[in-house]
Amino acid sequence: MMKFSKIRARAEKRKGGPDALKRLLPAKPDPQVLARVGNDRILAEMTKRVFCAGFAWSVIEAKWPGFEEAFMAFEPGRLALQPEEFWDGLVKDTRIVRNAAKIMSVRHNASFITDVSQVHGSFGKFLSGWPSSDEVGLLELLAKRGNRLGGNTGQMLLRFLGWDGFVTSRDVVACLRDAGLEIAEAVTSKRDLAKVQAQFNAWQKETGLPYVQLSRICAMSVGENYSADQLASYAGAEE
Repeated sequence: MMKFSKIRARAEKRKGGPDALKRLLPAKPDPQVLARVGNDRILAEMTKRVFCAGFAWSVIEAKWPGFEEAFMAFEPGRLALQPEEFWDGLVKDTRIVRNAAKIMSVRHNASFITDVSQVHGSFGKFLSGWPSSDEVGLLELLAKRGNRLGGNTGQMLLRFLGWDGFVTSRDVVACLRDAGLEIAEAVTSKRDLAKVQAQFNAWQKETGLPYVQLSRICAMSVGENYSADQLASYAGAEE
């Protein structure tokens, strides 16, 4: 496998040098900050990622104040007390995107967060204690116990919440394949995810960099060479 130093050198050349690349990297995630994130904000981000999946992010962002109102500021305890009529009414609520399956995912994920919090104190504390060397295990848990949190949605949820992990975006996968990792062009199987995890673990040991920076450097070393402004517009996403 290719050493990460070569991948980083390629990204630096594309972005205008070491200092220019460094300015494009996200900050190192702080587990203590994540541990303090309230359950309402966790559920809000889960909901945003679920609704953004397969939909224009700009539309969800524009409607987000309405989501906050319709879902009672995403307080899991309050939502758990709501009768069936409340959830049925949301399907007709013009303040939000009226997708029945995604609306009901909020109800399910509120219970998921509550159950985890009863054991760990809060969902943020639970996430902060999960090692980045086992992102695959965390993604599997989100997919099994959460609702509509599998695949890329789970990865983007962790990224936006500030958990230190990789994202198997198109460019990241292209970088991994170019480095010699035998995986499919679209990483969906457990086998391929395990390979990706092992490679990022090896690169983290080699460099000491957080996974989120390894992932971003990997993405910026291949594919279309986006400008700094374009990269900023992607928020938590990779190139």
